[in-house]
Amino acid sequence: MNSTLALVSEWISGQRWFAGKGRHPSLRLLGEWELPGVTEPGVSASSLLVMDDAPEPAVLYQIPVVRRPSPLFGSRVIGQLHSGEFLIDGVHDPVWTYALISMILGERDAIPLGVAATGRHSPADEGRPIPRPEDVTAHVLAGEQSNTSIIFEFATGVPVIAKVYRQLHHGDNPDVVLQSALAEAGSPHVPLSVGDIRGEWDDVGRASGRADGHLVFAQEFLDGAPDAWRVALVAAESEVDFVDSARSLGATTALVHQTLARVLPTRRPDAVDLEERAALWARRLDACVAEVPALGEYRAGIERVHAAAVRVPWSDLQRIHGDYHLGQVLFAPDRGWVLLDFEGEPLRPMTERDQPDLVHRDVAGMLRSFDYVAGSLALTSASHSAPHLRQWASRARKAFLDGYIRVSGNDLRANRVLLDAFELDKAIYEAVYEHRNRPDWESIPLGGVARLLSHGRISVPRT
Repeated sequence: MNSTLALVSEWISGQRWFAGKGRHPSLRLLGEWELPGVTEPGVSASSLLVMDDAPEPAVLYQIPVVRRPSPLFGSRVIGQLHSGEFLIDGVHDPVWTYALISMILGERDAIPLGVAATGRHSPADEGRPIPRPEDVTAHVLAGEQSNTSIIFEFATGVPVIAKVYRQLHHGDNPDVVLQSALAEAGSPHVPLSVGDIRGEWDDVGRASGRADGHLVFAQEFLDGAPDAWRVALVAAESEVDFVDSARSLGATTALVHQTLARVLPTRRPDAVDLEERAALWARRLDACVAEVPALGEYRAGIERVHAAAVRVPWSDLQRIHGDYHLGQVLFAPDRGWVLLDFEGEPLRPMTERDQPDLVHRDVAGMLRSFDYVAGSLALTSASHSAPHLRQWASRARKAFLDGYIRVSGNDLRANRVLLDAFELDKAIYEAVYEHRNRPDWESIPLGGVARLLSHGRISVPRT
């Protein structure tokens, strides 16, 4: 019998956002929410919430679907139900996408089928009417890994991009909270928030028996704005100095951090924070060395940096981007650098991602990203020498720090070992990723670890 869940079970493992690559899922249906306002006869549009119990911990996925008597031309069919209806991938169906944007702009409630959901239109986007179906087109943004984004273009008005969260968690998604707070504070360095959809579903692990969180987030779409990774890569390929651009990116990063500290809570770190961070670094190092044997050579040095980092003064803890790199920034000619995707690292639980942290973590992530521009070109382009590319990255890294320090007044070089600790933590994470997915690129993070430990700030014996 071709049930909805059976069809989804066969289909889900081939999707880019499915986290359990290489194994068969074990799915159970928690419920679904049906989008209101669908008038096409015999057609329904909804989102399924399915739990995959195969991994530990289990993962909750959101699956938009449309049920149709027959597929449209170009439909992405998940399968045919025993009733004869076709189950369609909703994000590629015009009925689902139009109902989605109408639900957000019209602040409508879904029809609850075990899951409740409510659309909300952001006050920052006042005056945008609900478009007629013939005045809106939608298509899915290609290349995303962990979520699915739908670009809406209208007969009039600024285009919108709606991010459909694929892995769901209880609690406020920092992508919505942080970006909305920045936009409402008047920051030009994030897209304008348009609205969101929030849901509630069964969760036997919670005392109340229910969980709630964000399902969809819609924001202004900056059409044609290249991401900073592409801008930097083109500069490095063309042997164009990136110093001015990196300095302005550092300044923009500092401005965003300042706004977050002004509009969201901050606090002083205490002894417990330092102990927990030291323990977290130690656990990650153990796990990374176990998976990437080449890291063993650097273990003693990394441990010394970690130990020194919890003995120097720490600045206030505040909300930060959480997964900051060149791919999370756009360059808009009329606005400069614009930051995106404040969701944090997708594999970290939401309870960790919504906690305040040191700004050093974001800065370290961007410094690693400059290294990746140089490292990737050194591996893929015979016309660029590794020493020249390292010099390019070194100048960009210095300029980024210069710009950040000048605007923030926070001299991250004064206790550089703390920044080094965050950068080392990021680099060993990258080493595991490359070991699993691109072994030929493992040398990029390993080279970063070696250079950080050769600075001479900490005396490091080799094992």
